[in-house]
Amino acid sequence: MPSRRRRQVELERVLGTPALFATVYGNVGSSIYYALGVTAVFALGLTPLVFVIAGVIFACTTMTYAEGTVRYPEAGGSSSFARHAFNETVSFGAAWAQMLNYIITIAISAFFVPHYLAIFWEPLRTNPWDIVAGAGVIVVLVVLNVVGIREAASLNVTLAVVDFATQLLLVLLGFLLILNPEILAENVHWGTAPTWSNFLLAIPVGMIAYTGIETVSNLAEEARDPARNVPRAYLLTAVAVFAIFFTLPAVALSALPVREIDGELTTLLALPPEDGGFQNDPVLGVVENLGLEGALLEAIRIYVGVLAATILFIATNAGVIGASRITYAMASYRQLPEVFRRLHPRFKTPWIALLFFAGFISILTLLPGKVDFLGTMYSFGAMLSFTIAHISIIVLRARDPDHELVFRGRPNVRIGGVQWPVFALLGGVATGLAWLVVVIQTPDTRIAGLGWLAAGFLTYFVYRRFVVREPMSATVKAPVAFGPALALEYRRLLVPVLPGRASDEALDIAAGLAAERGAQITAVSVVEVPLDLPLSAELTAEEEIANRELDEARAIGESYGVTVITRLVRARNAGPAIVREAERRDSEIVVIGAPRRDASSRKRAIFGRTVDHVLKHAPCRVLVTAVKDAA
Repeated sequence: MPSRRRRQVELERVLGTPALFATVYGNVGSSIYYALGVTAVFALGLTPLVFVIAGVIFACTTMTYAEGTVRYPEAGGSSSFARHAFNETVSFGAAWAQMLNYIITIAISAFFVPHYLAIFWEPLRTNPWDIVAGAGVIVVLVVLNVVGIREAASLNVTLAVVDFATQLLLVLLGFLLILNPEILAENVHWGTAPTWSNFLLAIPVGMIAYTGIETVSNLAEEARDPARNVPRAYLLTAVAVFAIFFTLPAVALSALPVREIDGELTTLLALPPEDGGFQNDPVLGVVENLGLEGALLEAIRIYVGVLAATILFIATNAGVIGASRITYAMASYRQLPEVFRRLHPRFKTPWIALLFFAGFISILTLLPGKVDFLGTMYSFGAMLSFTIAHISIIVLRARDPDHELVFRGRPNVRIGGVQWPVFALLGGVATGLAWLVVVIQTPDTRIAGLGWLAAGFLTYFVYRRFVVREPMSATVKAPVAFGPALALEYRRLLVPVLPGRASDEALDIAAGLAAERGAQITAVSVVEVPLDLPLSAELTAEEEIANRELDEARAIGESYGVTVITRLVRARNAGPAIVREAERRDSEIVVIGAPRRDASSRKRAIFGRTVDHVLKHAPCRVLVTAVKDAA
């Protein structure tokens, strides 16, 4: 295999803060197209207040996820946090709740796609055509994911920007044309419309507006520098979401105020289309009541309808991908039968997981066509998952108060030598109470949600007891090879990169192996932080060198047609950092390039210590390559 010279290239920073933010907002921002109607069913004139309260809970939750994701930059979110804080049983509970979130996200996003396309064909607004079309959307996306057709990342980023700009435009038009504080005050009927019980229930339902918060955690493994990019992406998402959900509901309730309809105080936002309402397409309802007329109104209706349908289609696909990822991860940790890890012989995609969870179960939840049920079911899963995440961060802080964190969420209160995370304490109490409200007040959701948990834990118990033959609380990883569908000895390679030909040689060999087997490479550059500096210290020169090497690693991978995920890691020592990355990514091979024979004694000593540690502790094979003599 011929050696390649180092290439001085400056490539785009893949999955930096802007890319992470755009990806997350593309998911979170899509929820406005159904969250307004779903929440207004319960909150009526207090819908703006409900979104403010839900926004505060969301802010606490973003801090929890930011700290947990930086601490453990691996896919899984609350499931991963729980594994480190508790055990595999609690991790399973969080993962199973996440699975429910993804299933409901798929169902509700797909269900609302035809509602916005009804601008072209009116029957799509009502049953049974919206159910048929929504199920069709799910079938199409599941098939596309089985075949392995990928989304265009640049298209998703563009649509996220256009979506945010459109929502801001609607807010500005609403403020200029119809926002009326007097109407908003008249909308409020404390304790009557809504009742206190409905108001309390509306808060967890309103959290559906923040669908997609797990996205950053699931993409953390692909972030260039998680310690910086992940918290910033969460912050930008929180600010952008607040800008919309703190303003657009007020515009909506000014355009469609609470009034007496058929002897009952309600708003058209909360009524289904057969009753003349906009529950199924609330943003179109706002557009039609902005006071615009004629061709301008029709043009905006078509634009918003097409954009909303497109964004919801992509959000449905994100749910499909999320469901397959969490299923694969659960099977990898022996939480689900290995059949759900099985790849298609031709397309190399987890087709059984896609067909069963993303396809069959999602369509099953869609068939009743009940928007309020989908909303409360999402709240059931999300509030449980968020609560586990908050408690996990609290336990991790208490267990190891002196643990040095690259990112520590704020505010904190020091009591008894422990910096207690106020955001996790408040968020955990809020989401825990919200989950109890959903369980107590909604009998259908209580039966379905608790039934979902019971079925999951029963399956987990039987599988662990009679197949795996390990305790439910034990962390057990599935073997690398898992059946005839995987004709590969390895799928994931890890390559530590440093300046010099040694790393280029290692990447050449790794890329050649990956190209032969369709495998994926992770290139890791470790910035060693001196003991006298905090892990979050600015090391500009070192980071520039590391990023340049990572860009070169991507260039070498592209020359072989291989995907190279790049990671910048801050650590005290390179050896333990490399081992942690190998564990987090379930790497089968670590490829390390040895320095030249004429390298300095210091460089060779550092290399020796690093390799010794990796050889002793890495959970996989280690391949050490030598620099080839120049031809």
